[in-house]
Amino acid sequence: MEQNANRFLSLDVFRGMTICFMIIVNNPGSDISFAPLDHAKWFGFTPTDLVFPSFLFAMGNAMSFAMKKFVGQSNASVILKIIKRSALIFLVAYCLEFLGSIHHNISGAWSIGSFSHMRILGVLPRIALCYLFSALMVYFIKSKNIIIAISILLLLGYWIILLVNGDPNAPYGMLTNAGTYLDKWAMGDAHLYHGEGVAFDPEGILSTLPSIVNVICGYCAGKFIQEKGKTYEMISRLLLFGFLFIFLALCWNMSFPIAKKLWTSSFVLLTVGIDLVLISALVYVIEMRSLKTNGWISFFTTFGKNPLAIYIFGDFFGAVVGWFYIGNMNFNEMMSVKVFQVISAGAIGSLLFAIYYMLVCWVFGKVLDKNKIYIRV
Repeated sequence: MEQNANRFLSLDVFRGMTICFMIIVNNPGSDISFAPLDHAKWFGFTPTDLVFPSFLFAMGNAMSFAMKKFVGQSNASVILKIIKRSALIFLVAYCLEFLGSIHHNISGAWSIGSFSHMRILGVLPRIALCYLFSALMVYFIKSKNIIIAISILLLLGYWIILLVNGDPNAPYGMLTNAGTYLDKWAMGDAHLYHGEGVAFDPEGILSTLPSIVNVICGYCAGKFIQEKGKTYEMISRLLLFGFLFIFLALCWNMSFPIAKKLWTSSFVLLTVGIDLVLISALVYVIEMRSLKTNGWISFFTTFGKNPLAIYIFGDFFGAVVGWFYIGNMNFNEMMSVKVFQVISAGAIGSLLFAIYYMLVCWVFGKVLDKNKIYIRV
């Protein structure tokens, strides 16, 4: 991927921080972890809940730069490129799902999971769908006001659909919301996420609608930053909108609760508001105060230059090293139990494992960066 000289370094840092923490919270060393590193059980909000929507927001930021490359190209060519990129992300997701289903047990026997129980949706498919619909939207709809109106309709429409089609007594329940009904009807229980102990998908079909708004808001923020430049007016207005979104989210929470796993519209406003505040702070520190040579910035830009490739590598690495056994434990279990839980048992050991895992991914990203390899998946 060609690096754009006009790109704001702060946006790369933001994207890098998102991927860094995304890998940490997705790869704990044990079931015991610190509360802020767990998702909210249902309603409510933790720092971990911010990670995925921030990735979508960062994707929208990047899109505000990348869409310029489509200028002068035919509509057919642009549509094909957008669809091909989305399809490639889907393909990678299913390849990783297949790798994750391969098991090599202590006796040396290999087994492969059945396609009849393969999860259809998930993090990467949601990224693919959000990219597909948001990219087509911002390419064909040139009016900012129309894009904003569509975003509002998506948030309000999702709320109305849940109220009208869910269980009247519990329209926002895990198993009684309209999204779960749709997922079970369209994909079947076997193809849904079962991490909650029941068939429910936090990246389901219906909740993709509001998640598209996270990307659109990131795109609009990126366009605004480019238009206004490195000015205090730009930062102050971003902060104003950020705090406004947070306020609206907290008000809406009283009737449409903030819930990451349901991806409620109030959750969208809250996460976008926090992201706008974080972006403002990073632009001020990095662009306005010119603190560009600090080591922490370089650390995060390593993630930010190849975000999706590093995230995919993390899943690939976890699947492959899990095939190798040392004694009666696979490599991942051995590192967690015999190394980090020995150093410090419980939540601290779990966090240390997650940091080790993140650093492995960082080394992969550093190798790519050193060799000027920037992968756009």
